[in-house]
Amino acid sequence: MLRRARVVPVIRTSTAALAATACAWLREAGMTVLEITLTTPDAVALIREFAAEPGLLVGAGTVPDEAAAEACLAAGARFLVTPWVDPGVIALARAAGACAMPGAMTPTEIRAALAAGADVVKIFPASSAGGPAHVKAVRAVFPDVAFCPTGGVDAANAPAYLAAGAAFVGIGGRLVDEARIAAGDKSAILRAAREALGIEQA
Repeated sequence: MLRRARVVPVIRTSTAALAATACAWLREAGMTVLEITLTTPDAVALIREFAAEPGLLVGAGTVPDEAAAEACLAAGARFLVTPWVDPGVIALARAAGACAMPGAMTPTEIRAALAAGADVVKIFPASSAGGPAHVKAVRAVFPDVAFCPTGGVDAANAPAYLAAGAAFVGIGGRLVDEARIAAGDKSAILRAAREALGIEQA
């Protein structure tokens, strides 16, 4: 489902209400995958709410530790994302049949993620690591690994990441623009979501 979706919207807002609105609008635009980060207030309750919706694949982002991972899995999260390699979180995801997506940047970190049982390696932060060129470079060493670059990825540069070998990408930014959501600018979010949904591999 993640590969088919090509884009994982990363929902990170200052209030649960804004996050719920973002999720609802992205869903309306046709997105079937949502990553709700645990830096968002009441994130676990939001995960539980949207994971109950048929046809949605909901995951947890910025999972800080094993206790948080357990709470997210119990709420229905089907993938767990961390900005770093946490073997304990990876093991919990695997045991629950959920996708483990730890963050890494260097070949050493990618190797550690794979050794711990990662299903997908999140290249983070992608833009400051070197962008699509970095993804292409690490994919040459790890040709069979599913990479998901996140951090500075948008609808404009996503095709370059996909062409460089990313399996799919994580996008926040304009896709979950808190100011626009707070202003009720639904059309802008729907437009950004549809741009993201239209992303094709270059």
